[in-house]
Amino acid sequence: MTMPNDTTHDGDQLELAERHALRRVAGMSTELADVTEVEYRQLRLERVVLVGVWTSGTLTEAENSLAELAQLAETAGSEVLDGLIQRRQSPDPSTFVGRGKVAELRDAVIASEADTVIADGELSPSQLRNLEQEVKVKVVDRTALILDIFAQHAKSREGKAQVELAQLQYLVPRLRGWGETLSRQAGGRAGGAGGGVGTRGPGETKLETDRRRIRTRIARLRRDIAGMRVARDTKRADRNRHGIPSVAIAGYTNAGKSSILNRLTGAGVLVENALFATLDPTTRRAHASDGRDYTLSDTVGFVAHLPHQLVDAFRSTLEEVAEADLIVHVVDGSHPDPAAQVRAVREVFADIGADTIPELLVINKVDAVDPETALLLHSDWPDAVTVSAHTGTGIDALRAAIEDRLPRPAIDVKVIVPYIRGDLVAKIRARGEVLALDHLEDGTHIHARVDEGLAAELTSFAR
Repeated sequence: MTMPNDTTHDGDQLELAERHALRRVAGMSTELADVTEVEYRQLRLERVVLVGVWTSGTLTEAENSLAELAQLAETAGSEVLDGLIQRRQSPDPSTFVGRGKVAELRDAVIASEADTVIADGELSPSQLRNLEQEVKVKVVDRTALILDIFAQHAKSREGKAQVELAQLQYLVPRLRGWGETLSRQAGGRAGGAGGGVGTRGPGETKLETDRRRIRTRIARLRRDIAGMRVARDTKRADRNRHGIPSVAIAGYTNAGKSSILNRLTGAGVLVENALFATLDPTTRRAHASDGRDYTLSDTVGFVAHLPHQLVDAFRSTLEEVAEADLIVHVVDGSHPDPAAQVRAVREVFADIGADTIPELLVINKVDAVDPETALLLHSDWPDAVTVSAHTGTGIDALRAAIEDRLPRPAIDVKVIVPYIRGDLVAKIRARGEVLALDHLEDGTHIHARVDEGLAAELTSFAR
């Protein structure tokens, strides 16, 4: 495939203009100022203060985690004003951070005039409620923030359904209500003497009704996603039937997976310097130098402490990784702690059953790495391929490494194909590995390795 000559071209940004066309407008909100009166709230991330608890590891790791939270908040459309970290053996079971730090957090909110606090962790319903009552502004945890980003970026029907499912699973235990939401349907004496059967008893609160409706919606979404999974499985089975190897490009969010797919195939997938810019998987066909076809799939990015609701909801999408023949694991070489990114991604691989699949580690963004760091990366991962999707450096070496690791067809065949059956020769080139080929008087003599289906088709031409 002919690739662009511009050495700084990542591929056609087909969705980037559309993504930039719509942005949130600060101050356009009708939410109540007193958050304790809000029954059902949407995230309004405008001016935020971050807070984290450092329970293990080094201070640098804790600071990197909070810096990543800041990136997530900015991706969601907010302005980060301040960040606080507390050293504790474990998060406070009541308010996430200790009582003294809560007062300091409240002072930081007042001083910066923030309207939201984002916690670097998943808060329990009681922690969320207690912390919100103390700081007097809305509190959002890391999980809700990631879910909000996914909701903004999902485009396909399947992606939107998966995000909604994850959001509802997160919301169910956190539904809260005051006033009318705790009022009950007419029951007992409220129904009057003639109320009849079904009107007596304590009744059902609006909150309970909402929970029931949400669970009904979750069940429907699960059925819809299962139906979409059938279509995805059918496509995958068709590729497997034709013996087409599959390669999944996976890795930490914003590591450059889409840029690499564009470089390898000219796919035109959205590339943006933002977390979770790409959610919907993209699969493109590529051609090896020996003529064989294989597929390359760009997948959703991973992140440390990826919410379990997302892993569950996106399981059908993540199966593109779990059922691949090879995983191209992309790492951001310019990140302050690339080893932590690798560990986080491999944890997700284990969760989805992809930890036994052959892995090709690719260190991207080497153009933004100083020579000393490049030597350290090579020392840590000597077998990794170093590339720059931005400039194109190392892309040819990556393509060769992928082709070298593709599974080889299992059956050795020697056939004479008549010249009128050029279609069979094309199949052998696309689906098999040609070891020798000669054009003689009686036809094309081919020695190749092919899959079982093609071997059966070539039985009558054996020599």
